[in-house]
Amino acid sequence: MKKLLLGLLCLTVLGCAKQPEPEKSVDVLLIGAGIMSASLGTYLHELEPGWTIDIVERLDQVAAESSNPWNNAGTGHSAFCELNYTPETADGGIDISKAVAINESFEISKQFWAYQVERNVLANPKSFINAVPHMSFVWGDDNIAFLKKRHEALQHSSLFRGMEYSEDHEQIRKWVPLAMQGRSAEQKVAATRMAIGTDVNFGEITRQLIGSLTKSDKVALKLQHEVRDIERNDDGSWSVTVADLANGAAETRVNAKFVFIGAGGGALKLLQKSGIPEADGYAGFPVGGQFLVTRNPEVVAQHQAKLYGKASVGSPPMSVPHLDTRVIDGQKVLLFGPFATFSTKFLKHGSLLDMFSALTTHNIGPMTHAGLDNLPLSTYLIGQLMLSQADRMDELREYFPGARDQDWELLTAGQRVQVIKKDAEKGGVLQFGTEVVSSADGSIAALLGASPGASTAAPIMLSVLEKTFKEQVRSPEWQARLQEIIPSYGRKLNNDLELTNQVRAWSSERLQLDFVPVLPEVAAQ
Repeated sequence: MKKLLLGLLCLTVLGCAKQPEPEKSVDVLLIGAGIMSASLGTYLHELEPGWTIDIVERLDQVAAESSNPWNNAGTGHSAFCELNYTPETADGGIDISKAVAINESFEISKQFWAYQVERNVLANPKSFINAVPHMSFVWGDDNIAFLKKRHEALQHSSLFRGMEYSEDHEQIRKWVPLAMQGRSAEQKVAATRMAIGTDVNFGEITRQLIGSLTKSDKVALKLQHEVRDIERNDDGSWSVTVADLANGAAETRVNAKFVFIGAGGGALKLLQKSGIPEADGYAGFPVGGQFLVTRNPEVVAQHQAKLYGKASVGSPPMSVPHLDTRVIDGQKVLLFGPFATFSTKFLKHGSLLDMFSALTTHNIGPMTHAGLDNLPLSTYLIGQLMLSQADRMDELREYFPGARDQDWELLTAGQRVQVIKKDAEKGGVLQFGTEVVSSADGSIAALLGASPGASTAAPIMLSVLEKTFKEQVRSPEWQARLQEIIPSYGRKLNNDLELTNQVRAWSSERLQLDFVPVLPEVAAQ
């Protein structure tokens, strides 16, 4: 009734144009054609092949924002090398709980991709995943003591057994020659190495998943289409206004029973348009990144690892420096960074007004409180913005002493929007990670946040299914299909030696990765 009255007022009093009528009705509308929508769409198409799915993307190709390999660090976050996932506790111990959770999640992603290879949805695994050892590398007595404690603590989890530790220059030189080239023999260093680490091209996974989906007449991909509005219908479904950017921004409406907003940094503003109370209090803080990159084959050939260091005191978790082997569209390159940038854009191809247009009466308070509580982040960003190319090369030489200026160029990566949310105690907190926000009835959901992001797309989308399709997930039919797609579904790998080996062997075979079993005698140490 409200919409009818507004429409009559518009036509008779204001003389404005008639609102677009629904073009079609679909079961599922996915906003954003990145790794998240591609993964969720694949799940839903396999669980309910008869459902109709529309995928709407504002750019002229899929995976052009955060899922693009040049916009994404592509580590395949599995917590083998990221030191910020294993913080030191007040009593001097090491908390490995986050590392275990992230590794469990990445194992789910590998199972999901392996299943898609088995079904010929994904082809040629080496086009999107390759074995690259994951290493941590530190120097100085305090950092070495931390790394040693971390290695010992992680041995309590079966997921991390097999990780090597060394303080020997010659051993580390065998692992990563570049890192030791020109380094003083007097400098104390330490490293850990996990041979089963990977490099992942999430853009390629996205392209292949969506390419397979659109072979079905139940799935439609709409490129250069931008969502302008989202309104709830009286029956609980959603009316989504979509502009065709390639044809004069002509608007149509799509009615959808379920809407997923997987638009990366743009998800917050679209979630706000829905008007659901669960979105109140959320804000976003954008942070960009740059990397030094070399394509020099002589240099690249001497480094086969993702070598992660320790972030400087006071710097945020996403600033952890790493010298990173990448395989992008068949070409092997090295990246070093990240170096933070700042822009008020929420997307690399976004608007400078993004951050301001997302401010509301519900989130300006939490954003203010979070800003006051994170003054070191502001100091860090200012320092990063003042870096010269010579400063960046000096930071690189801490990890690769022999680096030559002429081999390296600066690459601007993607934008990340960190979550700011209400907090009863502090008023507002800045949160590093990802969060699913959904309506009470499960008819709409959005993914906010960043790292580890793409690496855990498959388990994150599982959590979306569990939040928004609760009855279907509990059904015997969905349970059986989910256990087929994710063999470990509903079970934990951590400290289940038999299951860990079984699952890793299964996924490694299909993804053409080396399988290194955890042996009972190793587990007993």
